[in-house]
Amino acid sequence: MPRLSECLGAAGAGVGDTGGAARLVRPRVRRGGGALHPAAQGGGDTLIARPLGAALASVLSPLVTSATWIVPVPTSRAAFRRRGYRVPDLLVRRAHADPQAVLAVEGARPDQRGLGARARQTNVRGAMRARHRGEGAEAVIVDDVITTGATFDEAARALTVAGFRVVAAVALAATPLRGGFA
Repeated sequence: MPRLSECLGAAGAGVGDTGGAARLVRPRVRRGGGALHPAAQGGGDTLIARPLGAALASVLSPLVTSATWIVPVPTSRAAFRRRGYRVPDLLVRRAHADPQAVLAVEGARPDQRGLGARARQTNVRGAMRARHRGEGAEAVIVDDVITTGATFDEAARALTVAGFRVVAAVALAATPLRGGFA
């Protein structure tokens, strides 16, 4: 399975930072900051989504053209039922962009919480598929939180297989596994 860094190739050099609120994640994650505020992730209170969306907009603006697809990582059906919204989609909309629902989750998978780096990679392997053909179009993947990069790797794999050219992946927060970053 190709890793995100392989999909990005030479374009993946460097990491942009907007004061710790948002990170442009290219071939690897620069660890720092904390977890995304729980209000943006599950409590139903989306007030913090507005400033996080502004941070996301500042990272997306130099990357995105009118032809770039902004692709949020899909959330599980259970998380959507619990929250009533998809966090990555909400953040993209708060960044004044249109989230493109290109990725779909294939089958039920165990929750990633509590899994180590290798188990996360195995858990998401083959879990996503693209609903559309990319035909060489640029794509930027967006997620709320990154822990090991396994979800970004799987999203990049599915988009690449469908003919997209993944130019960046953006996460608004990084959180370590219990034993530190993977």
